[in-house]
Amino acid sequence: MKVAVLALDGVFDSGISAVLDVLHTANALRRELPGAAPPAFDIRTVGVRRHVRSGLGHRIDTEPAREAEDAGLLVLPALMERRPSALLEAVAAPGQRTARRILAEARERRTPLASACTGTFLLAESGVLDGLRATTSWWLAPVFRERYRRVTLEETRMVTTSDGVTTAGAAFGHLDLALALVAARSPALADLVRHYLVVDDRASQAAYTITGAMARHEPLVAAFERWVRARIEEPLSIADAARDLGVSERTLQRTMARTLGRSPIRLVQDLRVEQAEHLLRTTALPLAAVARRVGYESPGPLRALLRRGRA
Repeated sequence: MKVAVLALDGVFDSGISAVLDVLHTANALRRELPGAAPPAFDIRTVGVRRHVRSGLGHRIDTEPAREAEDAGLLVLPALMERRPSALLEAVAAPGQRTARRILAEARERRTPLASACTGTFLLAESGVLDGLRATTSWWLAPVFRERYRRVTLEETRMVTTSDGVTTAGAAFGHLDLALALVAARSPALADLVRHYLVVDDRASQAAYTITGAMARHEPLVAAFERWVRARIEEPLSIADAARDLGVSERTLQRTMARTLGRSPIRLVQDLRVEQAEHLLRTTALPLAAVARRVGYESPGPLRALLRRGRA
């Protein structure tokens, strides 16, 4: 299968490297499998110009973008832009018009598409993700959800595939993305590559999420987060929180859903789990004592939340 990897100026260095390394490793290892070897990937790095510069300034030579027209898969690595406002500006800029067109036309041809991290924003800006499920970097989820309301965001997932479009989480999620692409052709080969590259099987981003970092995007959500943290050992009432913050409970509920895709009570649970995990890692307190410190009279409810793994 021909795979076109679309490299744009400012591409995330480790992102494009991870995709290429996994695919080339799959090619190198495919004959080690018992039985008939899966077909090799025909990997092409394409671009809108003959040479592009990575985010760290390295030159990448590319083949013409028309090579993507007959590809069986088009992969878009992330852009090296961590600031949400600058990222939104970058993907909507006139300079990315050609890239957006390439992605939209590939979607019209029903070419499978894949991207990770900030690259998912360019997919969404191109209209490729409208009506689909997708994931992205957990810390960019509030910005993504606010701008691309026609996309169903599943930011706790590491990799999501919806109607031929595969998306993955934060920067090193490119490894998970590329392994998922290999697994779509040969699960056994993907497992072999995973072992050779020593990559864990990570189905969720939830364990890496810093709830406070997501909450800062919206002032009311940030204020609610601070309110909860100040009272985390106490029984909490969402109605009391709304009153203290000067809004209606309905407004708080709606703002939380729009920004984080979760309810206020779910955020309370996430913050309690986050604090409990910190105490379990850094102290010798038994679970019952930790439970009391994060607002639970007995360890049972906390144990259930820890088992859920904030997924």
